[in-house]
Amino acid sequence: MTIKAIHSLFLECSTVSTDTRKIEEDCFFIALKGDNFDANTFAKEALEKGAKYVVIDNPDFYIDDRTILVADSLGYLQELAKYHRTNLALPIIALTGSNGKTTTKELINVVLSKRYNTIATIGNLNNHIGVPLTILRFTKDTEIGIVEMGANHQKEIEMLCAIAQPDYGYITNFGKAHLEGFGGTEGVIKGKSEMYDYLQKNNKLAFINLDDAIQNEKSEHLNKYTFSTTQSADVVINHVEANPMVRIEYKALQIQSNLIGIYNANNINAAITIGTYFEVADEAIKEAIENYIPENNRSQLIEKNDNEIILDAYNANPSSMQAAISNFIQLAHANKVAILGDMFELGIESIEEHRKIVASVQIEETIKTFFIGHDFYANKIASAHILFFEDFNSFATYFVAHKPSHSLLLIKGSRGMALEKTLDIL
Repeated sequence: MTIKAIHSLFLECSTVSTDTRKIEEDCFFIALKGDNFDANTFAKEALEKGAKYVVIDNPDFYIDDRTILVADSLGYLQELAKYHRTNLALPIIALTGSNGKTTTKELINVVLSKRYNTIATIGNLNNHIGVPLTILRFTKDTEIGIVEMGANHQKEIEMLCAIAQPDYGYITNFGKAHLEGFGGTEGVIKGKSEMYDYLQKNNKLAFINLDDAIQNEKSEHLNKYTFSTTQSADVVINHVEANPMVRIEYKALQIQSNLIGIYNANNINAAITIGTYFEVADEAIKEAIENYIPENNRSQLIEKNDNEIILDAYNANPSSMQAAISNFIQLAHANKVAILGDMFELGIESIEEHRKIVASVQIEETIKTFFIGHDFYANKIASAHILFFEDFNSFATYFVAHKPSHSLLLIKGSRGMALEKTLDIL
């Protein structure tokens, strides 16, 4: 069956699904295979639960004429999304970056939705499966699509751009994330810049933070719309501060966000810039940003008993960890406690990058710091204000007996560390 014919069947359906636990009536089910599952085995169940069609790549699970047999379900998901995109007359904004892309995507979405019917990536479903699923959620009624793109190796952003075919692109930053897969910091820059390569080749437009030297360099030959806090740009941000929530001055507006940390300022600035480009009213931009409340363990401010907690436990890499620590240092509070977990996917540079983080807090004697995880433990030092634990359980045992009170806590680590469990102890 041709991709055109499959697309016609897809258009008959209410939505697309790859998970039988989330089947909707008349959905289009695509059976994907993972390391620990084969959704072909659930094709019959999907139809019984209400799917209109199922796509499989194993003939042993063919059921009836509602079954579409293809050579590779994942490949067809990606091809279907690419074909669907070519049949949509709507602008698509794509964004990637080492840090802040999900928060930035959410901010862009709330700003643009003040004027347009927008659809954006759900959560951080930003990989070779998530991006096609996002594209397939766009309809003829969608006025702007917003697609987050994640990557941990070369050529991944290139592939995702080929599927989404964005008209606009934004790279939040180039940090020390996924060093193992990208092959070091230069590999990160090269991999993320694949978005710029696509935009230039197809004469599209990039949104650029002129205060970022790498963005400046890599976007020299691009069509661009710029913002800056220090120099002339299409959008000039007059003032930025964070104590602890970020406050922005833009034109005559005072924008008080619910985001913690100066590292979130450029995420807000990008949303202001893109909203301005798409002619969203200034007051609507202000309202959208001020009403946005982060969730899912991203830069949340939580009160627990008599403590205030900055919960930023969704993910971590050397760049975001250092930014969080630097922001924490400048906050005014008499009792500060940092609970920091290992950073993953750093490859051969992991021990050294963890050592640098330890060194950065070693001199901050006013901050009681707990380091948790194998790589931080490998950098263990003797210190009156720093303690090291090989795993969360050993930390929890100690922490139960030494709970802080009337303190400001920073909790940050990679997703696999699940440091939000600290809240249960508190």
